[in-house]
Amino acid sequence: MAHVELSLTEVFAPTARTRPEQESDNFGQWSATVARADEPCLLIDVDTRVVAVSAAGCELLCLGCPEDVIGLPLLDGCLRLLDFTAHRGELTEQETDKIPPLLALHSGRLARGLLRVQAAAGRTDPTVDAISTPVLTDGEVAGSLTFFSEV
Repeated sequence: MAHVELSLTEVFAPTARTRPEQESDNFGQWSATVARADEPCLLIDVDTRVVAVSAAGCELLCLGCPEDVIGLPLLDGCLRLLDFTAHRGELTEQETDKIPPLLALHSGRLARGLLRVQAAAGRTDPTVDAISTPVLTDGEVAGSLTFFSEV
């Protein structure tokens, strides 16, 4: 005959957030996480300015030091993207609106795509896979978080 034991204990239920600053500081928490991340990642705000970037992200995207790009617009003077043609021209404004960090920001949805980044002279232009997600603050899109992987 089978033997069955039953034990009842108090249910563990996580406590709900009660302080509103915990929700509104979501963007600040992501900024701190990205700044010290080992993975190549980047956080931009709703104005497309770089809020945080990991050291690995700077290396992969040929950006220099993280301190040099914080506060700069993502595409105006920070990140230079090339098309996938043989002559490797810069992306047009119409094409840059479709890159994952901006697409996630404007659509409020996940976005993924390949990017070719212009490297420093003498280096091969890296192609990266970018996966972006919108970052919400108080229920509104406040920026986007992007993870990169070299292809």
